[in-house]
Amino acid sequence: MIALEPRPTNRTLLAVAIALAGFALLYWRVMYQLGMAWYTDDNYSHGFLIVPLALYFAWERRHRLFESPIRPSVLGLVVVVGSILVLLAGLLGAELFLTRISLLGTLVGFVLFLGGWRSLRVLAFPLAFMLLMIPIPAIIFNQIAFPLQLLASRAGEYAMTVADVPVLREGNVLVLANTTLEVAEACSGIRSLISLLALGIIFGYFSDPRGWVRTVIALATVPVAIIANGARVAGTGIAAHRYGPQVAEGFFHEFSGWVVFVVAFAILLAVQALILRLAPKPTKEAATKAAA
Repeated sequence: MIALEPRPTNRTLLAVAIALAGFALLYWRVMYQLGMAWYTDDNYSHGFLIVPLALYFAWERRHRLFESPIRPSVLGLVVVVGSILVLLAGLLGAELFLTRISLLGTLVGFVLFLGGWRSLRVLAFPLAFMLLMIPIPAIIFNQIAFPLQLLASRAGEYAMTVADVPVLREGNVLVLANTTLEVAEACSGIRSLISLLALGIIFGYFSDPRGWVRTVIALATVPVAIIANGARVAGTGIAAHRYGPQVAEGFFHEFSGWVVFVVAFAILLAVQALILRLAPKPTKEAATKAAA
């Protein structure tokens, strides 16, 4: 017997189409500015991947979404109105973060108003995943970046001392015998931390169906990114001491960033392999028995 795929009614499709048209009309400028931020800010260049992946995650849940009873909630309309007020506040105050977060709030309100709480629970992960596409406010970004700069410089100083490289650290500045290295904001590791966090969530989602495993992999990206960036600073200092200051700038410096990011992802693969070794995936029979 062939099971027919549940399909939404024409009335539901019309309501969704009207909601999407209104959403596009209301937020087209916000979406354009957000795309420009992804294009110009290397810290958020991964934003171009977030929306297609979020749509894919939502598409994966279409069966559960269509099977869920449609029970519209008036509270969704309240959320939409509140999000639009946040949008107006952001436009009047020239605060980009408010306009962008209101975009997600409006989407949540639409889902809640048109489909109800069960539909919102089904789409909770794709909607939450889209938070990764929104740049952090500058005031919070700076509060995170500067401690990371100090942490990376301390790690670099320690590693260079162990490698018998004479170094003097003054805040986030490393003074060597033949050059001076400054751990700038771009070298704080926050760029790799944000990108690696997004990659860790995606990798965990596709590599293992268990929620706790996905959470562990995502959380592991934080220490992995910090350690990898500290190793990059130390490696740059050691190379500059032995081969000259030219290796600490230009192509070599940018290339080292890519190498460290690849190494960080390799560490994530090792973490995932370790989890599988300690807690193997349940077989289909065990999963079916547990579900029953």
